[in-house]
Amino acid sequence: MVIFVVVTVLVLLLPGPVEEPSSELPGLAEAHGIKLGVAVAVNPLAHDAVYRDLVTDHYTSVTAENTMKWQHVQPERYEFDWSGPDLVVDFAEDNGLSVRGHTLLWHNQQPDWLAQGFFDADELRAVMREHTEALLGRYEGRIDSWDVINEPFEENSPELRENLWYQTLGEDYIAEALWLAHEVDPEAKLYINEFNTEGGGEKADALYELSSSLLERGVPLHGIGFQGHFVHGNVPDDLAENMQRFADLGLDVEISELDVRIPEPVTPEDLAAQADEYQYVLESCLAVSRCVGVSVWGVTDAHSWIPEWFPGYTAALPFDEDYAPKPALGGMVEALSRNSRRAKR
Repeated sequence: MVIFVVVTVLVLLLPGPVEEPSSELPGLAEAHGIKLGVAVAVNPLAHDAVYRDLVTDHYTSVTAENTMKWQHVQPERYEFDWSGPDLVVDFAEDNGLSVRGHTLLWHNQQPDWLAQGFFDADELRAVMREHTEALLGRYEGRIDSWDVINEPFEENSPELRENLWYQTLGEDYIAEALWLAHEVDPEAKLYINEFNTEGGGEKADALYELSSSLLERGVPLHGIGFQGHFVHGNVPDDLAENMQRFADLGLDVEISELDVRIPEPVTPEDLAAQADEYQYVLESCLAVSRCVGVSVWGVTDAHSWIPEWFPGYTAALPFDEDYAPKPALGGMVEALSRNSRRAKR
């Protein structure tokens, strides 16, 4: 009898499962009219059922973390590998998820034939057309938005990045790429995606001026992705205000690559504060009528890019390395449960 009582008390004292409330996330996001997205990697998506369940249980949209980038899609000129992108798009369709395309023109993760090639302007335009027609054309009507231009500015500068496209075609490569993407898929929403522009500052101002100029010329730019790779304790307090000024131009805005990295060692207090930061980011999106979504950059800490790229930092995502939910997940639930949306567009 004593043993029975002790066991019963222990069971009652164990923390209850968070799976049930967190699984409300898709419905809560849809009630607010926003997408709640996540970046997915091909290998775990193909082979890990628990990973797939985390995606389908908690999110309404997916972004291909790497597999749609140039070096993976067209590793050799005219040779396309659709295995990864097809897996992502098929998975999304099978589970009622939308897809965010990522990415078309970027200075990074280019195949050698492109990065080390010597193209004049006409040749590079032909290369850009071939790739755009192949990639956007293959998924026309199946991917609703694309990061056409990724990270066009220098890392911490208002100057345009001296990438292959800028060096060969000049500043107008951005408009050319947007027009071409619109020609290939007229229904897709086309984005510029950038980092270190989430708060105010010279780089954010330069992005604003570029966006204004493109719109004045009638270029088919439909939205801005603010990546949101934040350091714990340094999430900008003017996030909603900054996004709103872009929305006032008539652009959709979204947090496209959210993670909040914490310096090691990570304490319970850090995780609790990180939950507040995740909550704040979602609340900021809800405060802007043209904010169409928030996407987290990775499913679990086991698959995060942070430790490799930022040694000494970790724990950036809502699920830990063992796939267990962290307080950050509760922060997202809290934001979507407690806050009402501004008038819809």
